[in-house]
Amino acid sequence: MAEQNNLIVYCEYEDGKVADVSLELLTKGRSLATQLGVKLQAIVAGDKLEGIEAQLFPYGVDTVYKVEDARLYPYTSLPHSSILINLFKEIKPQIAFMGATSIGRDLGPRVSSCLHSGLTADCTSLEIGSHKDPKTQKEYENLLYQIRPAFGGNIVATIVNPDCRPQMATVREGVMKKEIFDADYKGEVINLDVNKYTSAEDFVVEIIDRHVEKSKINLKAAPIIVAGGYGVGSKENFDLLYQLADTLGAEVGATRAAVDAGWAEHARQIGQTGVTVRPKLYIACGISGQIQHIAGMQESSIIISVNNDPAAPINNIADYVINGTIEEVLPKLIKYYKKNSK
Repeated sequence: MAEQNNLIVYCEYEDGKVADVSLELLTKGRSLATQLGVKLQAIVAGDKLEGIEAQLFPYGVDTVYKVEDARLYPYTSLPHSSILINLFKEIKPQIAFMGATSIGRDLGPRVSSCLHSGLTADCTSLEIGSHKDPKTQKEYENLLYQIRPAFGGNIVATIVNPDCRPQMATVREGVMKKEIFDADYKGEVINLDVNKYTSAEDFVVEIIDRHVEKSKINLKAAPIIVAGGYGVGSKENFDLLYQLADTLGAEVGATRAAVDAGWAEHARQIGQTGVTVRPKLYIACGISGQIQHIAGMQESSIIISVNNDPAAPINNIADYVINGTIEEVLPKLIKYYKKNSK
């Protein structure tokens, strides 16, 4: 059918739109495919896919595989897994990406275990490089470096998959940048017959009713974020963050430790196990700067650290450091902002 050993991205599709995480992966996929001299491909499975390619081509997609059938929406595990497994057996991609969403976390392991390919979850960086096997001394060129924090974030691990294909990785939304490659880019569309890639048994699960509640907290779109870590000290002190955020028209974020302590809800968690944000201003209060948290906010335009520990790792990436306790500093920030914003 198609050329082999290209780079393919599984694209999630909801309410007529391709998910942001899929477009972010296409952006990254385009640069890696160019580096490797291969095609960038996308696969979309669902219902009402007419014109979907117009959303994908500007990201430099050379081939869009479309599998359209009313039974493929909403997502269910078996048919989507079968489509990917059987298509991958046919076109033999060297690299496959998907979002580390509830769908990607379900789909990725099913596909990789069936194809015996391995999978690296929650990558924070993806690169192409070489590798020499220390045992066999065999040298490999153009492998996918799947990079992610490991051992509780104490190291950043680079994972390679020398022999099995495809090299598969999932990435969280917001980790990669979404950028249009060429607004006039045109690839080809290949319509796949759903019955060729699935079996009747794949459709035993039928979704009768579906409720999806959207989160009311939108950290990703917030231009200013006031975030708190375990160093904030208490739930009462965390209230100061809400007061400052209210004064600045900001959103409140938190580290995993602050969420685990019960000072903020999980939807506010920023970092490797939360959301990735790029606000214009990030005020980090009582945050030491573990690698998992840094991964989620290091691309903020301006970072202000409020910390009573001058040696806190976050101070190394902060543009401004205010040395002091939350109880001292935040009321002053609130007071001076109110005074100067009239």
